Amino acid sequence: MSAPVIILSRPQLGENIGAAARAMKNFGLFDLRIVAPRDGWPNKKAGIMAVGAVDVLDKAGLYDDAAAALGDLQFVVAATARERGVTKPVLTPFEAARRLRETAADGTRCGILFGSERSGLDNDEISLASAVVTIPTTEFSSINLGQSVVLLCYEWFRAMDATPAMRIDHGPVAKKATREEMIQLFEHLEEELLKSGFLYPPSKETPMIRNLRALLNRADMTDQEVRTLRGVIVALAKGKYRRRPPEGA
Repeated sequence: MSAPVIILSRPQLGENIGAAARAMKNFGLFDLRIVAPRDGWPNKKAGIMAVGAVDVLDKAGLYDDAAAALGDLQFVVAATARERGVTKPVLTPFEAARRLRETAADGTRCGILFGSERSGLDNDEISLASAVVTIPTTEFSSINLGQSVVLLCYEWFRAMDATPAMRIDHGPVAKKATREEMIQLFEHLEEELLKSGFLYPPSKETPMIRNLRALLNRADMTDQEVRTLRGVIVALAKGKYRRRPPEGA
């Protein structure tokens, strides 16, 4: 699938061009086209802001007007927050990304068009697009150019992202505890609780053990965490907890 082209029409600040390139590379887009940048091209400030995405800037195409930059594209969404009196579908970022994915899957060449920081896109530029995309905001709708590119590139990426909604980061070394390690922990804890008289009366023993096992399972522990907890159980069982001496003693 071909990722959308990002077109910046009449950008003013090199920093925003660099931020756009950085956002593109973050989310797997690499084709940048720049239309009539105010401060000329190449732009040193853009390179500084792009950090590790300088390669996107190096390959960027330079155009005199939006029509030339969009010439080979078949489906284009224009990013604007203003009502321009042009009859076109107005999409949310989510829907725009969905349509871009859908059309790109058919081999269609797609693009997202952004206007200048000062005035955005004009009516002539919007008239070249297939649809408009507007980022929902509160009553203050002015969004920085670089931020707008980040949001729409992210939505493109998110439309096909398979990252789990939740995960636990156990770090680079720790391993998730095996069932055998967890069972040994259960048995160790339950043995000491029986000795201490905690699991009393007998009628409550089984449900209490099940509750404790459910609690420990939810913790999703690493092998190191299991060993630490078993060490705590041993220390408590042997009565070897000792208070630290007061500072200065």
